[in-house]
Amino acid sequence: MTAPITTRLLELYRIGPGPSSSHTVGPMRAARRFRERLEADGVVPARVHVELKGSLSATGHGHGADRAVLGGLLGWHPDTCDVDALLDIRATLGPRPEIPWGAGGVRISPDDVVFLPYRAYRGESLPHPNTMVCRAFDEDDVLLLEQTWCSVGGGFVREADEAMSDILDDRGAPKHAYADGDTLVEAAKAAGLSIGELVLENEAAWDGGSDATLRGLDQVWDAMGACIRRGVAVAGVLPGGLGLKRRARDLFERVEAGAFEMGYAHIARAQAYAFAVNEENAAGGRVVTAPTNGAAGILPAVLTEAAERLGLDRARIRRALATAGAFGSLIKAHASLSGAEVGCQGEVGSATAMAAAALCEILGGDPDDVEYAAEIAMEHNLGLTCDPLKGLVQAPCIERNAMGVAKAWSAAQLALHSGGEHLISFDRVVQVMKRTGDDMKREYKETGEGGLAVAVNLPEC
Repeated sequence: MTAPITTRLLELYRIGPGPSSSHTVGPMRAARRFRERLEADGVVPARVHVELKGSLSATGHGHGADRAVLGGLLGWHPDTCDVDALLDIRATLGPRPEIPWGAGGVRISPDDVVFLPYRAYRGESLPHPNTMVCRAFDEDDVLLLEQTWCSVGGGFVREADEAMSDILDDRGAPKHAYADGDTLVEAAKAAGLSIGELVLENEAAWDGGSDATLRGLDQVWDAMGACIRRGVAVAGVLPGGLGLKRRARDLFERVEAGAFEMGYAHIARAQAYAFAVNEENAAGGRVVTAPTNGAAGILPAVLTEAAERLGLDRARIRRALATAGAFGSLIKAHASLSGAEVGCQGEVGSATAMAAAALCEILGGDPDDVEYAAEIAMEHNLGLTCDPLKGLVQAPCIERNAMGVAKAWSAAQLALHSGGEHLISFDRVVQVMKRTGDDMKREYKETGEGGLAVAVNLPEC
């Protein structure tokens, strides 16, 4: 077996502000860690300067990357920061460009976070499509510290010369080791456990008998529910200039009024919930990476509708989140969750696979069925590009989450009633997804330079 998966569930599910895990949550965490390094060394710089490169620059304006960096330099955490204060941070710092630092302050202006144009680094080989360079200077403009950070999807970050395996492998081997989808299924069957139960036993062993992960998953579930409730209660137009109207409340009210055919009503309800989450995300509200912000609506929508209709208790929800997390972690380990790296197949595709696996297990699927559900969902998102209009996580992102809900339901049902055999494995599909993402032109990977992002402005022939 290759190196076992050691990503923790609460690393995959991060509570934080929208609209992007790669462009908001990740850069905030990286900027905060840059500050923490300076503080650990007892260094108080005179000023700080940050350059955003790659996709962080190309779509960073619409994704709020500059606000996130400023929040991180202030020492804010994504899961606890005041989202309204984050939205106003440029206006707050503009008149008084200084942040508290120890007993004094450090100069930082909104203009010190720079969206570097592509021509400025065209000949440079970036360590990741989402790259940021943080620099601290003294009063004489002498460089004190420089760090290059990569936001690698789902809120995960690493320094440019740091491998993710170095970050994750120091916690010890899991109780039930697995390295891919095949060995995950084998481990669950050997232990006589569902996939969700197996993952939770791994977490309990790492927790040393405490219930830290269970409490964390409850917080994740509560945050998902709060996001849905906010989203279905609000109307109006989303910020950013597209003039896109919120639709979640109207869709939800139509479901409640019986406007949808009975056989489709449960999916329509879940789609309304997906709209709610992703509209909150687009507005900069607090969401959960599942596994990213851009794809944050699919899993909570599917699980919330199922929980309401089937009366699922907390224990079953925890297992469902664990099942979904197992497949998200596998995709992260063997491909990517980053739209800038592999396109939207790594975001909406991954989220759909996670939701399909969780739902299949909820509905009674065994480990083989669950793996098949994840495979179907991922397979039928292969090649999906990341092409947001105006660099905003709105169109086509919000509707794509709603479509992911329907695909997750279809994948779970097909897997449950397939007779237990399938030709292509989940592992093979993940390999193909990675290769497809590698071959995809950069214009179609979160740059806002290809696909629908430009097609809507092309004249019709």
